[in-house]
Amino acid sequence: MQAGYRTIIPRPREVVLEPHEFADPGPGQVLVQSERTLISTGTELTGLTGDFQPDTAWARWIRYPFATGYCNVGHIAQVGEGVERPKVGDRVGSTLEHATHGLAAAEDVWTIPPEVDTDAAAFSILAEIVMGGVRLSRLMFGESVVIIGAGLLGQLATRLCRIGGAWPLIVVDPARKRLEFAREMGATHTLPLLAEEAREEVTRITADRMADIVFEVTGNPVAVPAAMKLARGRGRVVLLGSSRGPSTIDFHEELHGIGLEVIGAHNRVHPSVETPYNPWTVKRHIELFYAWQGAGVLDVRRLITHRYPGHQAPEAFQMLLEDRTQALGVLLDWSQT
Repeated sequence: MQAGYRTIIPRPREVVLEPHEFADPGPGQVLVQSERTLISTGTELTGLTGDFQPDTAWARWIRYPFATGYCNVGHIAQVGEGVERPKVGDRVGSTLEHATHGLAAAEDVWTIPPEVDTDAAAFSILAEIVMGGVRLSRLMFGESVVIIGAGLLGQLATRLCRIGGAWPLIVVDPARKRLEFAREMGATHTLPLLAEEAREEVTRITADRMADIVFEVTGNPVAVPAAMKLARGRGRVVLLGSSRGPSTIDFHEELHGIGLEVIGAHNRVHPSVETPYNPWTVKRHIELFYAWQGAGVLDVRRLITHRYPGHQAPEAFQMLLEDRTQALGVLLDWSQT
């Protein structure tokens, strides 16, 4: 057994760091000692606030007390019987929680190349989620894109769409500080507005053509019908944010009548294995993310706005509860715990 700590949400709007004993790895398992974890400020804040309806996928997943977190970088502390790779000491990424240690199946962790910075590697899960969404959008260079929401996923979507050749690339968010980062990520235009207020400006910027692709990245049910009003006829709306409730849509006016395509881009839609028809699994996207980090194509470290020692995880979540608009990448450093 390995003594350590883990981060728990015992009930909505409360976070605690509790002592915990982590078992030795069994056959096919590894014990990871955490170095960094990244807070997913959208999904994890939903779990923290309890801002979701009963009898939904949210409620089936988040059951209090809830061990939160899924963006983990660490090194292998122990391996179980039959595990040849990874080896003790290897630096790995995983979906383990915010904790000093965690057990995982050896096949569920991935080795981080030596040239990739540990802080940057903590972004790999969020990056591959966005990569999957942008790929599903079928973005072609020169297409106009609107991104609704400039949180961490919105920033990554902005950068990936710029790499893909989007033009113009319009980011909509009422938080002006977030829009400053969006400009650095490659946005050609930023609008300090709510999605439902942005139609006139999007019409002007696109010369009355409207957007070829709209990414809804807030998870706010109100933003979904607003997103549809920003897309052109036969355009695509990608639901990249995990919505937290029902939306009211006039399907005839907003979808059927203009041939709009709505694409669900949850991480689960990644293929489970590589095939010639679709090789882009989660791990394949993570490999690409690491390659881009090493090449300087996508440097996510500029998105880090806050850093806390692991034992201050409750303080980090409290900061986000008070005003998440001032934060993007919030890292927990477990090497200090």
